[in-house]
Amino acid sequence: MKASVTKGLGQGFVVEEVELADPVGREVRIEVRAAGLCHSDLTIATVAGQDFPVVLGHEVAGVVTAVGPEARQVKIGDHVVAGLIRACGDCANCLAARSYICLHPERTQRAADEPSRITWQGRPVALGLGGLAGFAQEALIHENQLAVIPEAMPWAPAALLGCGVITGAGAVLNSADVQAGQSVVIMGAGGVGMNAVSGARLAGAESVIVIDVEDVKLERAADFGATHVLNSRTTDPVAEVRKITGHGADHVFDCVGLRHVTRQGLEMLAKGGGLYLIGVGGLDAGIDVQTIAVLTRSQRVQGVDMGSSHLKRDIPMYASLYLQGRMNLDDLVSQQISLGEINEGYESLKDGNTLRVVVTDFS
Repeated sequence: MKASVTKGLGQGFVVEEVELADPVGREVRIEVRAAGLCHSDLTIATVAGQDFPVVLGHEVAGVVTAVGPEARQVKIGDHVVAGLIRACGDCANCLAARSYICLHPERTQRAADEPSRITWQGRPVALGLGGLAGFAQEALIHENQLAVIPEAMPWAPAALLGCGVITGAGAVLNSADVQAGQSVVIMGAGGVGMNAVSGARLAGAESVIVIDVEDVKLERAADFGATHVLNSRTTDPVAEVRKITGHGADHVFDCVGLRHVTRQGLEMLAKGGGLYLIGVGGLDAGIDVQTIAVLTRSQRVQGVDMGSSHLKRDIPMYASLYLQGRMNLDDLVSQQISLGEINEGYESLKDGNTLRVVVTDFS
C-alpha cells in the first residue's frame, strides 16, 4: 500500500510503498477514507526522541476490511473512527468508564517481540501517536480504539471526531460537566477551542466567551456560537470576563498552554470555578498557584486529556448530533488534500483562516 513516511528528523512526509501486516488477535484492518492533519503529528516529525522511519496520522476514519480472529466489536463493512485513547477494556479504570486513563494501554499494541504492523524496505516502521498510523491507504488498529459511526456520516468531518472533537467538546461535557446557565470561557480559538464552543452550546451555557489574539478566529468563534469574543491584544481579558459575568467564570478552558495565558485563566475564575488545562503551547507551559487563594475560593485546576472521553460512547454521539444538525463540524474542515500533499497541508495550517486540513484522496 501507499503511506506517507517520515524518514528522519525534520525530513517531512514522503509517499512510499510499504507493507501492512495481516490482523492478529483483536486488530482490525481498515481502508482509510480520511485522515486529519494535527499539529501534534508535525511536532513528532520535527523533535528529537522519535523512532524513524515513522507513519504518522491519528485522526482517522475508514471502512473495516478485515478483522483479527479475536475481534468481536466490529465487523467487515463497518464505518469506523479511530481515537488516540488506548484502552485495554479490562482494568479498573476501563471498567469504571474511565478508559481515557487506562492502566494498561500497551495491551492495544503489538509486543516488542512481534513483527511490526508496517514495514518499509524490510525495515520495521514506527507508528505515530496511539499507534494509529493513518497517513496511509490502510491502517491496522486494535478494535478498542475504534468506534462505529453511521454510514451517512461524511468522511472528512468524521476523521476529526477522534481527536479535536472529543478533546474540545469532551472537556466541556465530560471533564467539567458544564451545567445549563453557567458561564464558560474558552482561551484559544483553534480547532479544539471551536469544539469546546460546540460543547458549551450543547450543555446550555448562558455565556460562552472566546478569547484569542486574531480577529479572524474570533469572527469564526461567533459563527460557531460564542456569545462574546475578546481580543486579548487590545483588551484586558480578565477584567472583561468579570464585567460580562459579574463575578467571574464558572469554567475556563485553556486551549493555548502558555504560562501567562494560564495565569489569566486562573484570575478570571469565579468562586468554586474550575480551570481546565488542555493545550501545551510551549516549553514554559505551567502555572504558579497561590494555594491560599485557590483554597479560600474553592477553585480547582484540572488537566484534561482527550476530553475525558469514552470513544465508543462519545464518537457515535457526536456523529449523531452532527447528522441532526446540532453540531457544526463542516466548518472545521478548511481544506481537503491528497496523501502526497501533507507537507503543503501543514504549511496551510500556519494560516489563521485554516482550522483543519484533511487527507481524503489516497490514490
